[in-house]
Amino acid sequence: MKKVLGLVSVSLVGGIAFVLSGSYNVSASNKHWDITTKILELARDRSVHTASENIEVPDLDAIEMISNGAKNYDAMCVQCHLAPGAPGTELNQALYPRPPIFHQNDDKHKHSPAETFWVIKNGFKMTGMPAWGEFHTDQQLWEMTAFLQKINNMTANRYFELVGEGGHSHSDNAVHFEASSDDGHQESSHKDIVNNGH
Repeated sequence: MKKVLGLVSVSLVGGIAFVLSGSYNVSASNKHWDITTKILELARDRSVHTASENIEVPDLDAIEMISNGAKNYDAMCVQCHLAPGAPGTELNQALYPRPPIFHQNDDKHKHSPAETFWVIKNGFKMTGMPAWGEFHTDQQLWEMTAFLQKINNMTANRYFELVGEGGHSHSDNAVHFEASSDDGHQESSHKDIVNNGH
């Protein structure tokens, strides 16, 4: 028993010393080991599943819900997660872990509607995924969930049909600032990205 306690103590002291030394590389360009990635993904997936298992899912098939969700997705998500017909973005390629490209995902990598809603609402720690529930109503989050159930293998033409000319909306107490670059120019819309190729 003393040997076990001794090993635990040494491991604990060694772990603390390693953390305090600053030796661990937190750079986003320095990827995790494969085993570390698998453990983190398992913990993430189990957490999302457990947190969302009692969420009641509304009817997500109404075309108005899907179209409204597409508009919000186009305004809020395409810089990270891209959209059908759009090229890659620097943000998508530079973030780590890299944001999933939903229209290229196969079904085995897709969350359930309840899980998708929970992720959109609560976000993920230390990934760049925001908690959109802070600024949007549950109805708006379900609309985005409805859209994401349909995005797999969606064509660019179908995407543009759903996005249309309308913009996205927020809850009454939310404030939204258009993303801008350092020189004061607004971020390109999805249509601009497709037309300009960047």
